[in-house]
Amino acid sequence: MVAMTHRPLRKSQLIAFDHVAAGHDGILSDTSGEVLAKPCKQAEIDFYESTRAHPDFAYYIPIHCGTLSLGQSQAVPEATTTFPPSLNAHSSAATSHLQPATAVGAPQPWVPSNGGKINTDCAIVLENVAAGLRKPNILDVKLGARLWADDAPPAKRQKLDDLSNITTSKPLGFRIAGMKTWMGGKAAGLSPSSLDGYKIYDRNYGRALTPATVRGGFENYFFIDSAGITKKFARRVIKRFLGDLRGLQEVLAKEESRMYSASLLFVYEGDGASLQADFETEKQVLELETEQQLLELETPQNGVLPNGYLDRPVLKDEGVDIEDEDDDDEGVEALPKIQAVKMIDFAHAAWTPGMGPDENVLHGIRNVIKILEELLTG
Repeated sequence: MVAMTHRPLRKSQLIAFDHVAAGHDGILSDTSGEVLAKPCKQAEIDFYESTRAHPDFAYYIPIHCGTLSLGQSQAVPEATTTFPPSLNAHSSAATSHLQPATAVGAPQPWVPSNGGKINTDCAIVLENVAAGLRKPNILDVKLGARLWADDAPPAKRQKLDDLSNITTSKPLGFRIAGMKTWMGGKAAGLSPSSLDGYKIYDRNYGRALTPATVRGGFENYFFIDSAGITKKFARRVIKRFLGDLRGLQEVLAKEESRMYSASLLFVYEGDGASLQADFETEKQVLELETEQQLLELETPQNGVLPNGYLDRPVLKDEGVDIEDEDDDDEGVEALPKIQAVKMIDFAHAAWTPGMGPDENVLHGIRNVIKILEELLTG
């Protein structure tokens, strides 16, 4: 596990986070962009803390670094994108020094937020899944045909049911809640929606999609010729997302939970030149590591080469200098970040022993997988 250091984090040190594709306003970032402070209710904090007992699921959510009262100074772990996605990163040791966030007051009559800020002084501090990407392309996919929890008042149930019925949420179990894609440097300033080279697809875009047209939404997210994201590169990214989604599906099929209005957050490198360079760097690093592992296995203990050593298959790049390696792997370049997908938004999530898997969420994930598979062949 990568060592965690600590530093004070005050509200005055936080800045507005500008890579939100959908969801509530008010998400903040530290100046490094490595961690985010998301305003939330205590229930969401409690759920994140409960994932320590569910390490397989914890792999597929942002690393929980702690909690913060937005009106006070708190110490939080300094998150980096090199944390391994393991139980260690979610351990109580990583957050035991934090003070509890301010408790939420008595429930108030439900009023639609319409994507605005929620009334809370609590914030959960999470890794920024997009950190390390030069031009992150971001997609938020809202999961579930049913979007309300059991404690939702009738007015909220009706509003969310109406929304589900007129969008892809009802038939497919998901809808595109928002996207932000890098269109390339030449696109900057060409329209109000791409002043910085990004194109914004707001919630109304996703709500207008139908089961027949929603595939086009994913095509807009992945196939961006103006930014150098060719179909060849996009499909390499899609294959990685499919591996992650199938793993998440397998984990959720073994859990007993209900996660209403949770989302899938997709991010990948949106600059084509950077993406190509990252693929090349990754290939070189993996080849180097593989060759080092072969040498460690094949190094003779008595000065005699093992049978078949000279006939072994070799990697194409035999010119890579692998000498002078020490036990700390100094000189071995870290793998670049290319893509990630995480489940987020757990304001209405709970573990529900005895109730079986969350088919409401799984139905949506299966249909997202189906569409991504179609993009590989279509």
